[in-house]
Amino acid sequence: MDNKKPDDLLQQLHDVINHIQSVDEKGVGLLEDIDKDIRDLLARSGEQTAKARASMIQRLELAVNHFEATHPDLTELLARVMNDLSNAGV
Repeated sequence: MDNKKPDDLLQQLHDVINHIQSVDEKGVGLLEDIDKDIRDLLARSGEQTAKARASMIQRLELAVNHFEATHPDLTELLARVMNDLSNAGV
């Protein structure tokens, strides 16, 4: 995640999360956790980032399962972020 593309994707996800509507209580909690993870990842570097990425991948998996039927565009973006994080060595 040292290049600009993953940061851009994280920023895009952050923007989508902040504008999504009609989400149930569990979904709101998942999105809040992911949004916090995004802000943490964008502010960190090095070894701390690897631990943060691992935590975020777990939350992304939960969110993909939760939103796949109701928010397909969000699910696609979540999957892309999860893939990028995995490719970064998590």
